[in-house]
Amino acid sequence: MSQASNQFAGIQDFDDRAAELIDMRRHLHAHPELSFEEHETAAYVAERLERWGYEVTRNVGGLGVVGRLKQGDGGRSIAIRADMDALPIQEATGLPYASTTDGKMHACGHDGHTTMLLGAAEYLARTRHFNGVVNLVFQPAEEAGKVSGAQAMIADGLFERFPCDAIFGLHNHPGAPAGTFLMRAGPLMAAADTAVITIAGRGGHASRPHLTVDPIVVAANLVMTLQTVVARNVNPTETAVVTVGTIHGGTASNVIPESAEIAVSIRSFSTEVRGLLESRIRDIATSIAAAHGASVSIDYERGYPVVINSEEETAFATAVVRELVGEEKVGVCPMIPGSEDFAYFLEHKPGCFLRLGNGENSAILHSSKYDFNDDSLTTGAAMWARLAERFLSV
Repeated sequence: MSQASNQFAGIQDFDDRAAELIDMRRHLHAHPELSFEEHETAAYVAERLERWGYEVTRNVGGLGVVGRLKQGDGGRSIAIRADMDALPIQEATGLPYASTTDGKMHACGHDGHTTMLLGAAEYLARTRHFNGVVNLVFQPAEEAGKVSGAQAMIADGLFERFPCDAIFGLHNHPGAPAGTFLMRAGPLMAAADTAVITIAGRGGHASRPHLTVDPIVVAANLVMTLQTVVARNVNPTETAVVTVGTIHGGTASNVIPESAEIAVSIRSFSTEVRGLLESRIRDIATSIAAAHGASVSIDYERGYPVVINSEEETAFATAVVRELVGEEKVGVCPMIPGSEDFAYFLEHKPGCFLRLGNGENSAILHSSKYDFNDDSLTTGAAMWARLAERFLSV
């Protein structure tokens, strides 16, 4: 590592605060709050930022907190985001710091994300080795699914009230070694859409199917035909997923019901494929129903868009993490079919969403056995501090 790179924050600068970061993370883990209910978490974050000298704005987009710190006369500004909400899952880790609230737990690592950014916040306020403006965005309701915290903060004027040249975010990555980073420019995480298809037939006695229009048969045909959308309509060089997650219809074996319903999860990585999937699903559902004498109504809801990392900011972030942990601990992230509302921020500002290893033996995200890996706390905090310093170099 060059002497120039040594002037910025390193992991060793956080060694003496490792225990404090662990205590902070485990406190947040033990006190999870669901989307748009993060009252105590937001207060916890805001109080610490105020103590360290940040200009703090609460209740941005509901319960969002933004900490602003200005140093020098530099004209550049950066935004760094951490999410704060937990999930409606009963924790089954048996850890001494497990959730104290039944039915709620930090099963996605947002407790760790918040802690790492708080660790960087304290360091930046204490050292002030940057020239410009740091905006630390603590976001509620990433898990909301629709009308999420990112959307709410943007609608509440996030980027007008706290201008920035670029925005950065991070998510932990189970399966990758702790302390390693996975990077990818361009599409990283999928758009997530949902279609609920209701089939209206004509019910009757199971012994007289010729007098009915059986919506169960229509649903069965539809489930199988939808599997051809990706296989036969999407370019093989593209990536997409169409999954029928639920099917409901009927109450008894000797009754043909009036209606049936299926719900479909749709994932894509480009605007063109996203549009193609919707078009084909609508056409197939309508055509199959008509072929059987039935009709359909389709509730097609577009969810989070594709997370698309900008080339320049991803190259910059990649250089920062390589300086921090070494070339051997930085890899290329595969495209991830999961979704993330950080995508909304990237529709307004250039930026990069990183992945930080949570351990090769980590439980998967949204599992009742999941826990954020405390070994990553100092690495993540140092990375955010260094990235801010480098972006706003004196």
